[in-house]
Amino acid sequence: MNSGINFTEGKIIGPLLRFAGPILFALFLQSMYGAVDLLIVGKFADAADVSAVSTGSQIMMTLTNLVSSLAMGMTILLAQKIGEKKPEEGGRIIGSGILLFLLIGILMTILASGLSPQLAALMNAPEEAFDLTTSYIRICGLGMIVIIAYNLIGSIFRGIGDSQTPLITVLIACLCNIAGDLLLVAVFKMGTSGAAIATVFAQLVSVVISLLLIRRKTLPFSFSPASIKWNGGIVRKILFLGFPIALQDLLVGISFLVVLSIVNSLGLFYSAGVGVAEKVCGFIMLIPLAFMQSMSAFTAQNRGAGKPDRAIKGLWNAIGISVLSGAAMFFLSFFHGDMLAGIFANDEAVIAAAAEYLKAYAIDCLLTSFLFCFIGFFNGMEYTGFVMAQGIAGAFLVRVPISFLMSKQDPVSLFHIGLATPCSTLLQIVMCFICFYFLQKKLKETSRGAENHSR
Repeated sequence: MNSGINFTEGKIIGPLLRFAGPILFALFLQSMYGAVDLLIVGKFADAADVSAVSTGSQIMMTLTNLVSSLAMGMTILLAQKIGEKKPEEGGRIIGSGILLFLLIGILMTILASGLSPQLAALMNAPEEAFDLTTSYIRICGLGMIVIIAYNLIGSIFRGIGDSQTPLITVLIACLCNIAGDLLLVAVFKMGTSGAAIATVFAQLVSVVISLLLIRRKTLPFSFSPASIKWNGGIVRKILFLGFPIALQDLLVGISFLVVLSIVNSLGLFYSAGVGVAEKVCGFIMLIPLAFMQSMSAFTAQNRGAGKPDRAIKGLWNAIGISVLSGAAMFFLSFFHGDMLAGIFANDEAVIAAAAEYLKAYAIDCLLTSFLFCFIGFFNGMEYTGFVMAQGIAGAFLVRVPISFLMSKQDPVSLFHIGLATPCSTLLQIVMCFICFYFLQKKLKETSRGAENHSR
C-alpha cells in the first residue's frame, strides 16, 4: 500500500508530525548505528581505538553526508512532482538517479580506500591511533557503494512522502550493526577493524532486505529495471537542486574535521573526549534534524502545488515544536554532560573532556531549533544556493577561526573551542531571517501581480 502523505491539503501539524515521527526514530537509530561502534569499542578496547573510531567515523560521516545531501536533489524533485500531480515522472527520476549515484559510489570507493593513510594524516590522528584510523577508513571506503545505496533508499521514499520505509531500513541496519560489533569487537577482540567491518556488513544486509520489502509496496509511479536510463535533463535537475546542499554540507563537514584535527593535535584524551561528545551530539540534535528533513518534503510539495503561504505556516509550527525540545536538550547536555559521556567511555579523563565540550554544544541545541527548520524550508523552496552560502559562511568565517584561536589559549579549554559552533549557528540564523524577509516580500509582490493580472 502507498503510505505517502499529501501535505498540500487539510491540517498542518498532524501530517507534519506523522511524517517527522518515523524520520526522528530513523535518525535515532542512525545515531545508535554510529554510536554503537564507539560504545562497544569504548567498553572493550582502549583509548587508541576510541580515538581511531571517532576520527575515522567522522571522515566517513562527512562523505556519507555529502552523498545524502546530493540525494536531497531527488527528494525535492520527487516531492515537487507529487505536489504538481505528476507522480508518473518518478520512475524516470529514480532510474537516472541510480546511475548517477552508482558512478559517484565507484569514484568515492577508489578515493576513500586508496587515500586512507593520507586522510588519517590530514586529521592529525594521534600516533598511537594512526594505523587503527587508517584501517577504519580503508574498510569503510571499500563499502562506499553499499553505504550510498543505503542512504539513497531513504532519500527516494522521503521524496514521495513515505518516512516509514527509511525507518525500516535503518532499524535493520542498526540491529545488524549491534550484533556485528558484539561479535567482532567484544568476542573476537578485533577492535577498530571489527567495528568497521560490522558497519559495512550491516548496511549491506539492510539494502538487500529493503529491496525485497520495496517490491511489495505500491508506489505512486511505475518503476522497473527498464526505468534505469540516463536522462541528462533529470540528472542536471538533481544536481542543480542537490549540489549546493551537498557542497555546503561537505564544506561544513570539512570545517568540523578541521576542528577535530585541531583537537587531535592536543593529545589522545582530548581526541577521544571530543569523539565521544560528537556521538552524544548526534542524539541531542535529533529533533531539529527530523524537522529539517520533514520541512524539505513539506515545503517542496506545497511549492509544487502553488501554496507557499501554507509552507510558511508549516515552518513556524516546526520551529515552535523544535524549540521546546531544544530547551530540554540544553538542560540535559549542559548540566549532565558527564553522565551522557559515561555511556560511551570508561576512562575518567575522556569523560571529563567530553563533558566540557558538551557544554558548548548545549547552547547550540537552542539555536539549531531555528536554523535546521529554516534550512529545510529553504531547500524545499529551491533556495539551495542560499543554504550553501549560509553554511559556508558560518563554517569558515566563524567556526574554524574561533576554534583555531581558542586552541592557542593557555590553558586550553574544550568549552571555549566548542563555543565556535553556536557562534557559527548564530550568524547563520541572522542570514536566514534576512533571506526569509526578502522571500516574503517577493511572494507578496508575485501575489499582487497575479491579482492585478486576473482583473
